Amino acid sequence: MADPLVAAVPVKECGEPLVDVRTAAPGLLVAEDRTDTSGAFAQLREGVLRRLLTAQEALPDGLRLQFVEGYRPPSLQRRYFEEYADELRAAHPGRDAALIHDAASRYVSPPDIAPHSAGSAVDLTLVTTDGGHVDMGTPINASPEESDGACYTSAPGLTPAARANRRVLSAALTAAGLVNYPTEWWHWSYGDRYWALATGADHALYGPKECDDR
Repeated sequence: MADPLVAAVPVKECGEPLVDVRTAAPGLLVAEDRTDTSGAFAQLREGVLRRLLTAQEALPDGLRLQFVEGYRPPSLQRRYFEEYADELRAAHPGRDAALIHDAASRYVSPPDIAPHSAGSAVDLTLVTTDGGHVDMGTPINASPEESDGACYTSAPGLTPAARANRRVLSAALTAAGLVNYPTEWWHWSYGDRYWALATGADHALYGPKECDDR
């Protein structure tokens, strides 16, 4: 996400609102272990939600999507970025500030271009139809350091089951028009700057939004 090419993509905000997936799409399973009392995590742009539901319909029998996080207020994204950058500074005290920024950006999007803060990105996984565990290789939000790189979508050394399940997830979401950020198998987006760059679109559809700017 630190690539200047991402930041250079223009945004032509389409004005599409954020919607709460819990009420707008009751057929989509939402993780229950969230402590965000504001409910911001469950918001997503309407167009992204439509594509998620299309992807879910394309999954093989016995599997469904589990939504974990969508919209992230810019202030929260900034906190996540700085916390991870602080971890990297502690681990590499002599590293140049620009290198720390670039390294942090591979795992946490810089606040000014973060897809989550535009309501265009979603963190999700596969579960069984009754909500049971599916082997995806790592938990959601496992960092490159703690997962030894297994969080990368195409990481080597995964179990055959985890690799197959990632392929199933990828096929359904890609066919629905979303793109994956390759350092996080669980992160998919549509309409943001990274999506535009990855697909060759000449502009992004969604820019950052504040909580009260639905």
